[in-house]
Amino acid sequence: MAPRIPSERPRAGLAQALAALRKHFGAPRAPVPTTPLEWVLWENVAYLVNDERRERAFAALGKLTHFEPERILAVAPERLLAVTRLGGMHPQARAERLQAIARLALELGGGSLESLLELPSAKAAKALARFPSIGAPGAQKILMACGQGEELALESNGLRVLVRLGFGEESKTYATTYRSVQTALAREQPRSAKARLAAHQLLRTLGQTLCKRGEPECDDCPLSARCPVGSADRPG
Repeated sequence: MAPRIPSERPRAGLAQALAALRKHFGAPRAPVPTTPLEWVLWENVAYLVNDERRERAFAALGKLTHFEPERILAVAPERLLAVTRLGGMHPQARAERLQAIARLALELGGGSLESLLELPSAKAAKALARFPSIGAPGAQKILMACGQGEELALESNGLRVLVRLGFGEESKTYATTYRSVQTALAREQPRSAKARLAAHQLLRTLGQTLCKRGEPECDDCPLSARCPVGSADRPG
């Protein structure tokens, strides 16, 4: 089904939308990574795979290295490559990236990188954004997941959902769209990092399952009646 043309209906508030998503999907599962370094490794151990396959690769990396930078650097290359092969395309490049992450982690203080959480959020985000495949939105997500930061960090699925719900506008660049949505969310941010993380996961789940990029399943979406896109062809 092609995306519908947005209607003139006012969008639902974020709190209302999240409540409906929680009722539909249930409470979101706790993320697998727990520390900043684990989050960076989680994002890099696999590429363009589903969560289940990423989790298998991440678990294999944990079994092999205990997520310790020194062990990641010391492990035999073929054993690290066996882990990244579980995570999809370009396994050699990702194995090398994991070692680059370990070197940078040691440069920034080593261990789990939890010392970064003691820095002001802006400085911590800047440090995390230095890691491969993280960038500014990814750094904000890591801080949020670790109980820090002040924004509802988003990834592409959640961002798409919020744009369709009427928060911000889609632009030619991802960064511009992201800033637009964050501006629109400024007065509706969940208060705690825990609540923001739950919101992130619920929005991501909706984007993955129903509010897909090419063929959104609006008829099955719990937000369709209050969504400018999903309600476009419904009587006013």
